[in-house]
Parts: sequence; C-alpha cells; structure tokens
Amino acid sequence: MYGTLAGALAGRKIRFDRDLYTATVDGRIAGFGKTIRIEAITIHYDLTVPPESRAETERALKVHPEGCPAHQSVKGAIKVTWDATLHLGDEVIHLRSDASPE
Repeated sequence: MYGTLAGALAGRKIRFDRDLYTATVDGRIAGFGKTIRIEAITIHYDLTVPPESRAETERALKVHPEGCPAHQSVKGAIKVTWDATLHLGDEVIHLRSDASPE
C-alpha cells in the first residue's frame, strides 16, 4: 500500500519528500501454538505535502487501497486499515480509513 499511495500522490502531481514519507505496520495475530493467523493489519503513514494539496492528498489516501494489489488480495480474509499523520505547512492533521479527520 505504501507504493500504491506514492503512485497515487505522484499521479495527482502532489509534491512530497520521499525521504520524509514513511510507513510503519502493526499486525494483530490470533490463535496460539502452531495454529495462528493474521487477523488485522494497520498501516501508519507519515507524510508531508504542501498545504494547497490537502484535498487531493486526502482523496489519494481514501482511494489508494482500491488500487493496491496486496490489499485487494487479502481484504476478504484480513482487516486492513490505515491512518496518516499529514503535515501541511504548520498544520498537522490525523486521518484514518475508518473515521473522519481528527
């Protein structure tokens, strides 16, 4: 999803510093012993974009899972969500796939 989001931003001509664009991932495992499975995955993005690109960036974040082959492959079996810390000049906002902006 990291690469898919980068592509969505580039496709919209949104300038972002690739050195400051990061993502970390958390997973939730269910079961015990030899029988375990991944139950949920959350991707945490940290991204800096120009303030004038806020609307386009929010749209790219909202739609990028639909263009991601990995997400499309597992979405029926594993809950996949994302959240983002978005730096817009002096403003910092937090977005989540399952909620409105904070």
